[in-house]
Amino acid sequence: LAKERGVVCLQARRWRRAPASRAAMGACLSIAGPLPQQRALFFPDRAMPCRQALKGQPCRRKHCTYEHDASRSSLMQLLAVIGDATTTLDVCVFTITCNELADAIIAAAKRKVRVRVITDDIQATSQGSDVSELARTPGVTLRTDHQKEAHMHHKFALVDGTTLVNGSFNWTRAAVLTNYENVAITSGAPGLIGEYTREFERLWRAFA
Repeated sequence: LAKERGVVCLQARRWRRAPASRAAMGACLSIAGPLPQQRALFFPDRAMPCRQALKGQPCRRKHCTYEHDASRSSLMQLLAVIGDATTTLDVCVFTITCNELADAIIAAAKRKVRVRVITDDIQATSQGSDVSELARTPGVTLRTDHQKEAHMHHKFALVDGTTLVNGSFNWTRAAVLTNYENVAITSGAPGLIGEYTREFERLWRAFA
């Protein structure tokens, strides 16, 4: 990827010097392939999302203090990415205590998406954890690290094997409303996504 970007940058400089090089520029870009699509989400959010808004329904509360505008809610945008899963959803996170995210995982399983979850064994039994509910959900397969001396501290997810969600963000209510967190959403980067896929599969085998 770095080599391809170097070729693109070199060709771009030539294009600026000589308009006749535009055809070569196009050929260079076609060889390099499409660039990754990336965006970043930042927390904390102002409020948790309104349940009615998450369902795409109008809110009937006169003075609802929950968030209705997805453009102002990083959580709602993250939920939309999870909601786009059609074939597979692989989640590898330290802890899950945010009910909205747990509900999104369960909803994916109900859509017949193959759902696998890897999480930390100690956090799985902590107060407020949604892991036990996920473990009981048909269509969700869950594994923990079984290592008391270390934590499974990853925070990433793979949607349909083509979109990567990763960053500092723990899947907790505190991370949504209190902490300064980030989430990067990347698609169209098969090299990077392949690395995360291999790591997930490695841990999935190790924690069997």
